[in-house]
Amino acid sequence: MRKIIITAAITGAATVPSQSPYIPITPEQIADEAVDAWKAGAAVVHIHARDPEDGRPSASIDHYREIVTSIKNRCDVVICITTGAGSGMTIEQRTATVSIFKPELASLNMGSINFSMPPVVARRIQEFKFEWEREWAYGSLDFIFPNTFASLQKITTIMNQNNTKPELEIYDASHLYNTQFLVQEGFLKLPLHMQFVLGVFGGSQATAYDLIHLKTTADRLFGDQYTWSVIAAGWPMEFRLGAVALTLGGHVRVGLEDNLFINNGELAKSNAQLVEKMRRICKDLGKEAAAPEEAREFLQLKGQDKAAF
Repeated sequence: MRKIIITAAITGAATVPSQSPYIPITPEQIADEAVDAWKAGAAVVHIHARDPEDGRPSASIDHYREIVTSIKNRCDVVICITTGAGSGMTIEQRTATVSIFKPELASLNMGSINFSMPPVVARRIQEFKFEWEREWAYGSLDFIFPNTFASLQKITTIMNQNNTKPELEIYDASHLYNTQFLVQEGFLKLPLHMQFVLGVFGGSQATAYDLIHLKTTADRLFGDQYTWSVIAAGWPMEFRLGAVALTLGGHVRVGLEDNLFINNGELAKSNAQLVEKMRRICKDLGKEAAAPEEAREFLQLKGQDKAAF
């Protein structure tokens, strides 16, 4: 493919404000960052909400409503809302945004994993701004991100009822077999759209070997009935594996959820800066960034006008 979907993951839930002053926290900041990422070339923005008081992950419908309506009022970017949300949230909290807002696209984590902040990263934070950050950074070593078959069936049912396409988050090869089971049982419909998530502490690591293993496994299980993108957490792997994905026919995701650096030791000042760099890599490899309407066509989405916000 010549046209590439660039997704910008705006703020996430696994980083903490003490890691970078550029992580957007308030609904206004998150929406502004999403619009700027669209201007820079992102066709999709992946949305989490944070508490504007202290930056902790938020499940507040009011926070999400302010973010997504502000984005939609200003641009036509595809809005992908998380169902991962944050540690300790219930399935009901994680899926409320799908039931209420009926987005075109929403993330779906395809299996339970250990999901932690690497100890080396936690130790680099010299001073925590908020006590919850310390508790998350060191407490996450004992955290399991639960995505059981029962919860996967429940979330996919809610997505099907609201005509929201799931973006399948694949952290290791077992998640592809989970996906195959849900397809066989009728909970997921072909063609699929996947994000290969690499570099999370507890999942497959950010190497070309792991990426190729996931792709060849997906090819064997689903043939040509899927599209895919890659997430590689951290500098420099976000850009290196993005380039590998481009050469293998995949799409790419960047953003402050996944990587805080634009160059070695230099913090990225915005999501747009990360998008612009990936767009330059695309151009150097003979690819073009897809517009939102092209992304909708590639992914067979229902359209922005069918969302309930």
